[in-house]
Amino acid sequence: FYIYCCISFLLAGCSDEIALPKLSTDAVILAFGDSLTHGNGAATEESYPAVLQKLSSRKVINAGISGEQTDPGLKRLPGLLDQHKPQLMILCHGGNDFLRKKDIGKMESNLRTMINLAESKDIPVVLLGVPKPGLFLSSAEVYKKIAESSKVIFIEDLVADVLSDSSLKSDTVHPNKDGYRVMAETIYSVLKDKGAL
Repeated sequence: FYIYCCISFLLAGCSDEIALPKLSTDAVILAFGDSLTHGNGAATEESYPAVLQKLSSRKVINAGISGEQTDPGLKRLPGLLDQHKPQLMILCHGGNDFLRKKDIGKMESNLRTMINLAESKDIPVVLLGVPKPGLFLSSAEVYKKIAESSKVIFIEDLVADVLSDSSLKSDTVHPNKDGYRVMAETIYSVLKDKGAL
């Protein structure tokens, strides 16, 4: 029950006016990010991309690299877009920039460039907000700023809400299998709500 309350609450926080094109049955979704995408703290088949693949009946590429910051992420992305030719990209990146106290302006620039790279190939983007480390977690303000000016689908507090619930965490900064399932189910609900599925 908690999960579905959580999902309906999170859906209310999504970008209302933006829709997504319908994904073909053979579409590829690229899940791009760091350890939150890779699935640290759970088995490979329990990561959010693996669960989303089952829910959506679409191929979901797990392109998460544990510990990656946005600088190397930006260098890595063009090759993946060319290789997999996704019809949608889910972007969840920047947490390691916060953890290593990197320049937030540079991180913002990197995330914007990632979105631009995808959109230049007509690949819509779903952006997940990531919280700064702290006691009371909420998505860092920079993500909302990027989402509003880039006009991308934005799931603001999904990661923060999962990491605020000790029953959904494997450690201080990673979900467990239940947390990744909440992530996958919420993203799936957003994709349905926005017309992609």
